[in-house]
Amino acid sequence: MTTAMPASPFTGPASPQRLERAAAALTEHGFTVEILDDAAAARTRVEQLIPEGASVFTGASETLRLSGIEEDINSSGRYDAVKPRGLAMDRTTRMREIWRLMSTPDVIVGSVAAVTETGSLVAASASGSQLPGYAGAAAHAIWIVGAQKVVSDLPTALRRVEDHCLPLENDRAMNAYGRPSAPNRLLILNAEPSPGRGTVLLLRETIGF
Repeated sequence: MTTAMPASPFTGPASPQRLERAAAALTEHGFTVEILDDAAAARTRVEQLIPEGASVFTGASETLRLSGIEEDINSSGRYDAVKPRGLAMDRTTRMREIWRLMSTPDVIVGSVAAVTETGSLVAASASGSQLPGYAGAAAHAIWIVGAQKVVSDLPTALRRVEDHCLPLENDRAMNAYGRPSAPNRLLILNAEPSPGRGTVLLLRETIGF
């Protein structure tokens, strides 16, 4: 007789009560928060939030890829999409210019590894390309966050990065680039001091890592 392995504590959707607690705490800390049903609703809302013609950088994110938001921004022609521009530039001679483009768009769109019920966002990155924009260099930031990413507190959020996100991102990086990933840079956003700059779209469904 075999015993089923217990489910990871980081994969199931948060209850409505936990989503509301996280939303309330984030709001208290200066973020604009909306709770949406699913990725399709987030896709529609992102289009509503970003003015046509705005410069937009999409941080590396399975949530953006799976939802179609990444393709909407980078391939639709509605925006001045930073990522395709950066990929077309010579990374040897123009790397500083690429970093400036990625860091200071009108809008940065991405996700995070965890959001706490105490009102913090935690982002991890191997390269750090999205972190300057998240931290404040971008004029506006939008994060789309699946319901499985809500955790109780900051120590649990950091454990989610190491125990859950990193193995999945390692697999993705090996398939995509032939090399492993690493949480080389961590960003903890405990508050948003500029009213209206940071929007968190919390989903009732799970998506991404």
